[in-house]
Amino acid sequence: MINRFCKRPLEECTEKLAAVATGREKADLVIRGAKIVNVCTREILSGRDVAVTEGRIALVGNAEGCIGENTKIVDAKGKYLAPAFMDGHMHVESSMLTAHEFARVAIAHGTSGIFFDPHEICNVLGLDGVRYMLEDAAGTPLKAMLTTPSCVPAVPGFEDTGAEIHPADVAGTMKWKECVGLGEMMNFPGILASDPHTHAIVGETLKSGKIVTGHYSVPDTGAGLNAYVASGVRCCHESTTEESALEKMRLGMYAMLREGSAWHDLQEVAKAITRHEVDSRFACLISDDTHPHTLVDKGHLDHIVRRAIEEGIDPVVAIQMVTINVAQCFRLDHELGSVAPSKCADFVLLTDLKTCAVDEVFIDGELVAKGGKTVVPFTPYVYPAAAYRTVRCRKITEEDLRIPAEGEVRVHAVEVIGGKVGTIDRLVSMTARNGELSADGEKDLMKACVIDRHHENGSIGKGFVKGFGIRAGALAQTVAHDAHNLFVVGTDDRDMVLAANTLVECGGGLVAVRDGKILGLVPLPIAGLMSDRPLEETEEKVLALENAWKELGCTLPSPFMTMAIIPLACLPEVRLTNRGLVDCRTFRFLDLIEK
Repeated sequence: MINRFCKRPLEECTEKLAAVATGREKADLVIRGAKIVNVCTREILSGRDVAVTEGRIALVGNAEGCIGENTKIVDAKGKYLAPAFMDGHMHVESSMLTAHEFARVAIAHGTSGIFFDPHEICNVLGLDGVRYMLEDAAGTPLKAMLTTPSCVPAVPGFEDTGAEIHPADVAGTMKWKECVGLGEMMNFPGILASDPHTHAIVGETLKSGKIVTGHYSVPDTGAGLNAYVASGVRCCHESTTEESALEKMRLGMYAMLREGSAWHDLQEVAKAITRHEVDSRFACLISDDTHPHTLVDKGHLDHIVRRAIEEGIDPVVAIQMVTINVAQCFRLDHELGSVAPSKCADFVLLTDLKTCAVDEVFIDGELVAKGGKTVVPFTPYVYPAAAYRTVRCRKITEEDLRIPAEGEVRVHAVEVIGGKVGTIDRLVSMTARNGELSADGEKDLMKACVIDRHHENGSIGKGFVKGFGIRAGALAQTVAHDAHNLFVVGTDDRDMVLAANTLVECGGGLVAVRDGKILGLVPLPIAGLMSDRPLEETEEKVLALENAWKELGCTLPSPFMTMAIIPLACLPEVRLTNRGLVDCRTFRFLDLIEK
């Protein structure tokens, strides 16, 4: 694959690279004294320098002959030099930050590149929204490599979105210079059933010679997984068990081991590496979704590498899983992912290997971060007016939220699991009062409503959620994967109405309410998904909201992220969209009240 993410194309600077390597010309930069983390051979090398010119590595060895009077020399004695990190699957929007603000914090933690799937903003604004994010990222040193959203909507026929993506759209984006492949193919039922539309989307990607990224979220490792891999899907980040991660690697699929703000899968999936004598080349570490407080308190990929080491993965292997393995997955290892001649000079200096302590970060041979702070200016970007005021629905009333019923009934409640993406279809006995069903704090049951916010069509899916531990109050979000309709849960209809209407008025975001008072609010005016404020300000508001969740009695990690995937109809077992309750095992609508 042609790489368009380095300072200079390789074909334009081979003469200069050869001249610097042989000492006929002098390097722009030489790093001396570091222990080199060689991800090509899985070893640590001492006594070698790294010489850089034209943003690329010219030599790894004795650089004495490469040094001239204008060569910048960095003494890295006592430090480790490793390739800079790349996130093989993530959604910038999940950070609630613009690409600009995300880059500012991620780069400081050693990240030089992201393979990002902006299907969140695409579900709201279509490909225009994707373009906005690319323009935003272009003003930063971060290498933002696009995987075109493949499933907008995520599962056709089960939800209403603000846009749709068709095979012709995918074909067009494959010509974009930023595009390296297709975003996660969540419609695995369509792949397995040989649905022509779904396979046409994959086909347009394969025709372009680019990568199809996956999302296979069911535990099956037999015929279904084989069919999915056989259809050209190269990687998958949805493994939650040792067995599923291992089997994907055995089938030649890259298993992307996830550790996000809410999805703490590494404890289990790392066993695919630590308990088996297998080659780890088909394993990557990815974030998927990361909230601001995680980025500020723990970091980005450096945090995930630390977590992998804590789970028993060798430090060099863990670094391979965010560098060369990722590059190979996307067929870009000829340009990215290792400290070797001709490669882009993207590397980090670590003060400690086992804790992945990032000190300095270089992208294309330029120092971009030091001591946890970026040290280069970014080009400001202002999102256009079309990205704002995207919550289009009338004010909500208590009548809108009523769930009519009579007598004793059994309902299908969506039970969440802390730190996991899966849900449980839990049958719960309830008693109707005054002709309707209400939340029941004693049974840990909150009412849940997903309200269309794209078309003003008035559709509202209604149900109940369990597992949050909240006895009083309400919460609402326009971050509700993947259609990002207005989602509100609560124990009191009045609080639910206040929460929902607060977000209608401010253009989207997240809010917590109790007894008619707003406890926490994070405005997200860009597509109802992202803040237009600096990281520190957004993180402060997110932290206040997290404290509001705790005040309401919730003990789940990143509960607003757990809440955000309740409407995601491509994940097991049961989900709630604006069209109703969906059984994600059979992909059929489910009556809320069992008959």
